[in-house]
Amino acid sequence: MLILISDAFDESLPKVLSRYGEVTEDKNRLGDAEIILVRSKTKATKEYLDKAAKLKLIIRGGVGLDNIDVECAEKKGVIVFNTADASTTAVAELAFAMMIALPNNLVKAHNSMKEGKWLKSELERTELMGKTLGILGMGRIGTALAIRARAFRMRILAWRPLVYFSDFAVIRNQLEEVLSESDYISMHMPLVETTRGLINKNTLACMKRGAYLINTGRGECVVEADVAEALQKGDLGGYATDVWYSDPPVNSPLVNAPNTLMLPHIGAATKENMLRIGEIIEKIIQEYTGKY
Repeated sequence: MLILISDAFDESLPKVLSRYGEVTEDKNRLGDAEIILVRSKTKATKEYLDKAAKLKLIIRGGVGLDNIDVECAEKKGVIVFNTADASTTAVAELAFAMMIALPNNLVKAHNSMKEGKWLKSELERTELMGKTLGILGMGRIGTALAIRARAFRMRILAWRPLVYFSDFAVIRNQLEEVLSESDYISMHMPLVETTRGLINKNTLACMKRGAYLINTGRGECVVEADVAEALQKGDLGGYATDVWYSDPPVNSPLVNAPNTLMLPHIGAATKENMLRIGEIIEKIIQEYTGKY
């Protein structure tokens, strides 16, 4: 049995998985692989899956499955898994770090010091305590963020269809209610048809002027041009994102927009998380092969 590691995982994973079969990182052997491991870089489209003639199991190291044509895989009898439980802490901590960095002007302050400037009076700060955080997507990561925000004594609202209550946030039935009441909005939604372009001119108009938007979910859940325009006008106080239409972004209007904090999709890239992902992958392969 051939296991193809198609994207970057912890360097220890090939040795760990070698007891279950031959392990390769040679993408030219796609057609011989029975198990394929991907993260976000590999796009398992229909064309990709058609080339994987012997494929029986594909595992996405991460939360979403939008880079895998799940319907096509199922028609081919290919089992699809992700490692959703692994990334909760890593992504929640990054979202919170960005939520602290934006209103404290940490990046501007650092860059100005490197340039020999002393902007003590020019750079203003605001506190998180007493502010309202609106969480879009009250799943594992959204809940983990809410727990952290409670420690900072924030008021927490959340919106997610079919979630009616939470021990950590007040659930609102309407998206617009969360947007209009929140000083900070953090996005933790998968990319599906109902969330694509969810943040656009209309929903941005519902937000408080000067509110901050944080996105560690999926890039295509926002209309980048509309977010950039809101930043230019000052309607949106700041935008922090770790996710893009493509990795890396191509001609994104956000790159030159003011009050942005941009990261190269590193939300899941902690040492601890990569080890957790590897552990979950091994358990899945154990179940699949029956080798314990």
